[in-house]
Amino acid sequence: MKKKHVSDNVLAQNKKARHDYLILETYEAGMVLTGTEIKSVRAGRMNLKDGFARIRNGELFLENVHISPYAQGNQFNVDPLRNRKLLVHKQELRKLGNAVQDKGITLVPLRVYLKHGFAKLLLGVAKGKHEYDKRETIKRREQDREMQRVLKNRY
Repeated sequence: MKKKHVSDNVLAQNKKARHDYLILETYEAGMVLTGTEIKSVRAGRMNLKDGFARIRNGELFLENVHISPYAQGNQFNVDPLRNRKLLVHKQELRKLGNAVQDKGITLVPLRVYLKHGFAKLLLGVAKGKHEYDKRETIKRREQDREMQRVLKNRY
């Protein structure tokens, strides 16, 4: 039986995060969702763009992430922008808490995917980039593309 890769099951992705932040570390976290929310997530109706994670009272919460109401959910739908609890191991939570103590460090959701039937969130420990850092990244990427084109045409 062929193994599935995480990239095969990506339900939502925050493409802007790698542009705006320098990702230092990543952690996998489970998500506590209601029945109608997981159906919407499986349908790909989730937006991670403005989301972030915060530690409150010793627990990790995902905030400002929009999950659209499920069409057939009726009264079981919940607030699309509600805070959702994230599940991580205690030692990981301790590491995340220590990392966030530093100035300019934040927890950013990178992607949501299915793993063994459960929705998982890839959470990045990130440091914000300045405008000149963003321009440098774009310049380096364009130089790499140009170098690949030259090498491809040469051989």
